[in-house]
Amino acid sequence: MKRLFTIVHALGLMLMVFSLAYWMPVLASWVYDDNTLMNFLLAMTWTFCIGFLMWLPTRRHRGELSIRHGYLLVVAMWTAMPAVAMLPLLLVINGLSFTDAYFETMSGLTTTGGTVLTGLENLPPAINIWRHELNWLGGMGIIVLAVAVLPLLGIGGRQLFKAETPGPMKATALTPRITETARNLWMVYLGITIVCILSLRLAGMNWLDAICHAFATMGLGGFSTYDANVGHFDSPVIEAVLMVFMLIAAMNFATHFLAWRGKSLRPYLQDAEALATVGVVLVSCVGIGAYLYSQGTYPSFWTALRHASFNLVSVATDCGFSSVDFNRWPMFAPIWMLFLSCVVASSGSTGGGIKMVRTIVLFKQAGREMHKLIHPAAVNPMKIGGVVIENHVVFAVLGFIFVYFMSVTTLTFALLASGLDFISAFSAVIASINNAGPGLGVVGPASNYGVLSDFQTWVCTVAMLIGRLEIFTVLILFTPQFWKR
Repeated sequence: MKRLFTIVHALGLMLMVFSLAYWMPVLASWVYDDNTLMNFLLAMTWTFCIGFLMWLPTRRHRGELSIRHGYLLVVAMWTAMPAVAMLPLLLVINGLSFTDAYFETMSGLTTTGGTVLTGLENLPPAINIWRHELNWLGGMGIIVLAVAVLPLLGIGGRQLFKAETPGPMKATALTPRITETARNLWMVYLGITIVCILSLRLAGMNWLDAICHAFATMGLGGFSTYDANVGHFDSPVIEAVLMVFMLIAAMNFATHFLAWRGKSLRPYLQDAEALATVGVVLVSCVGIGAYLYSQGTYPSFWTALRHASFNLVSVATDCGFSSVDFNRWPMFAPIWMLFLSCVVASSGSTGGGIKMVRTIVLFKQAGREMHKLIHPAAVNPMKIGGVVIENHVVFAVLGFIFVYFMSVTTLTFALLASGLDFISAFSAVIASINNAGPGLGVVGPASNYGVLSDFQTWVCTVAMLIGRLEIFTVLILFTPQFWKR
């Protein structure tokens, strides 16, 4: 029971810290005079008060969390945050239901980017700023931000970091202290975001659009300020800038930090994930461009390459921007893009899916099994980037991939049972669990998730949550062993 009080205490602290995030939409509302200032101030006050009422009676229950309770706090955090973050949407947008508001903020914080809203260009600027700030905060992880703050408040953070940080190699630290690690990651994240904002402004966006799209790009969230998404700008320059930063965001931020600290590109050349990610994406862009041109989808190869490259990079990195309705392309192309969304993003990036490192492990393990058939007595350790991968990591990867596909299958059947067609159901689950944004069929880039029923919306919401927390973090709470002393 004492541990549960510690969790409530930590969650209350996090909510009070999260209330500070409202300063950006408050400032935007004041600058643009969009009549939402009081709504955001009210939401900020409510969020702080909820956190304070959780913290006050449990303030004596401070201490280090076990890994088990770290998992519980992470799941509680990622379910509570959308609940308080949706307050401004409910206060400002008339007729928005609880289900749709929760979906929208869950989509933002999990950096999925699927939306239920229409008329985005007519929303108050402060609402768009808030939606995109959620993308940005969720990108690196609100928990990682809290890890840098909570030790100062008496709550240890290493267990939270292990529970939330994506990828199978979570024990690798950039610095000896977890708070310094989190702080370094956030500084790199912030620095690249500022460069992205300035680049988009120079490419032709106004300041509001540049800030919003930079937040969505670095978080790989895919929210936009227009219903037509990036297609609204119809600018090859803007698309090129976004592609560069989407690829940057899809790489491990630890690699960015090491490259910045060493003032060298060597860390990228030594990162097997980064090389595989860039290689697979570049080959796929050229291949899909050539395929669309050969199918007569576009009149010239360069037009086909432009649209194929931007939309493929966006979906593959799990960002979710779109410049055209790729739902109308020959089916091979969008299905290949959805497949890439499962594997392209690196561990330690802001993307979702299986992650490239697990894909590499699976590929090498298949090679080891074939080698063993020919040479049964051979000792063939697995290496990635010169580092030997222990067998227990390989087994963990195999287990994760099995649970991943079982989750996709179960959730797809749930949507099929609700009456959704197969393409829409399957693509909605893949896009949600990979935090990739648009799917195909009725949830394609020319539409949105607002067409779904409440039940279907909640299925996608669950998929977004388990995808963002890498499945095991959520599913472990439903095992009897977790609750045993």
